[in-house]
Amino acid sequence: MDGGTIAQFLPLILIFAIMYFLLIRPQQKKMKEHQAMVEAVRRGDQVVTQGGLIGKVSKVKEGDNEIEVEIADGVKVRVVKSTIAQVLNKTEPAK
Repeated sequence: MDGGTIAQFLPLILIFAIMYFLLIRPQQKKMKEHQAMVEAVRRGDQVVTQGGLIGKVSKVKEGDNEIEVEIADGVKVRVVKSTIAQVLNKTEPAK
């Protein structure tokens, strides 16, 4: 390879590097933070789902990938853990 060939690929390499640092890396960081938040959900937390439902976690199923959320008095729904968008109120861990 001579200098001209490397000079032709240099802009392509720079564009990939910029895309990696501006798009790919922050998205991976955000996914890790979301995964940590979902794993830390416990009974009593108030959560918001991606569908916009706000409710209190009444049961966390360890083996499954779902939780039970009470959205009104006596109304409980099963929700897939990964669809939790936000945890509003954290409860203290039981000792």
